[in-house]
Amino acid sequence: MIISALVQNREGNHQVSLCTNDNVHTLAISPKSTGFGSSANGGELLFLALATCYCNDIYREAAKKGIRIESVEVEVAGEFGSDGEPAKNVRYHAKIAAHASEEVIRLLGSETDRLAEIQNTLRVGTPVTLSEIEAVSV
Repeated sequence: MIISALVQNREGNHQVSLCTNDNVHTLAISPKSTGFGSSANGGELLFLALATCYCNDIYREAAKKGIRIESVEVEVAGEFGSDGEPAKNVRYHAKIAAHASEEVIRLLGSETDRLAEIQNTLRVGTPVTLSEIEAVSV
């Protein structure tokens, strides 16, 4: 699976395109009130990625086990310090309503935490490389 994200920004205009393999879709995020940049910051989007991954994976893992999920709520919180400092104290809380016993639901939640790809990407400290800077003089 190949995944990419594209942000295109100029004064008063912010566009986000997401792609998994050949499936392209957009995400509506307005520009900052100053006109430049995104109204959502990277920390918020990182935490959204964690919440989204866990939510989607709950449904995936439940389907494998024949568990019918009624609803999932995931809240991720953490702290960022000064410019350039990584996040710390990142934690998340999940509320899972399903047609199963509380014990089975908790087991599903724990197993999903171990399998969640975004969580595991952060846990192992995957390197991120800036491959190129294309400079355009105007």
